[in-house]
Amino acid sequence: MPSQPTPQQVPSEPVRVTPEPVALPEPWAASRLTVVVPTYDEAGNLPVLVGQLMSLDLPALRVVVVDDNSPDGTGEIADKLAIEHAGRISVLHRTTKDGLGRAYVEGMTRALEDGADYVVQMDADLSHPVGYVPQLLGTLHSTNAGVVIGSRYVPGGSLSEQWGTGRRLLSGWANTYVKAVLSIPVRDVTAGFKIWRASALRALDLPGIESTGYAFQVEMHYRAYRRGQKMMEIPIHFEDRVAGQSKLDGAVALEAALRPLRLRRAERSRR
Repeated sequence: MPSQPTPQQVPSEPVRVTPEPVALPEPWAASRLTVVVPTYDEAGNLPVLVGQLMSLDLPALRVVVVDDNSPDGTGEIADKLAIEHAGRISVLHRTTKDGLGRAYVEGMTRALEDGADYVVQMDADLSHPVGYVPQLLGTLHSTNAGVVIGSRYVPGGSLSEQWGTGRRLLSGWANTYVKAVLSIPVRDVTAGFKIWRASALRALDLPGIESTGYAFQVEMHYRAYRRGQKMMEIPIHFEDRVAGQSKLDGAVALEAALRPLRLRRAERSRR
């Protein structure tokens, strides 16, 4: 009997799961939503991100750019974008670079002062795909959560193929370590892509946030958990930075390691 031809083995291509934006029903699509974007040397990425956000079918979406006096002119580019999209983009210029956490606190405070009902956190480096924003908003509405987290570590979530083994191990270890110390029931406790209900943010006491670097994300999640906020996660594909350099350095990494211990000690002292 003649042998059957063997199907040609075609190398599998990485599966891209970054979504096309879903269309939300009214009145969800008309939600007063503000995206807070801290920037430092993101001149090449910011116009792309803003263009993608402005193209979403969310007419009440606003953007607050918080620039830390970027040497590459990101602040000036943000000002031009604010003119181009008048009434939809505002820019906060900070004269000192004192950390991601402080930038987010200032941006979120401005968003709440300007009447936002929902606030999105996302990076300017295009690692957080804009197509997930409507999903985050829709999940918040449908579950009545206080915060919905774009998670790399729930089923369906994934990391960029460009992430090496060392980086994956470090990220996984950081999540395991923080959850062990603080017992937060979240799979991606270091996530930086999420949406908050305004009432949930106000309950966290933003002026009292102490973390300045990436530990800010952990402190926000811990405060939400300790205050009884409903926390949801949806799977996302986390892209690698498109251009520019990572802002993670030794001091930031050290704070990220020590902050969970300090948060736990502070919580125990309140009992």
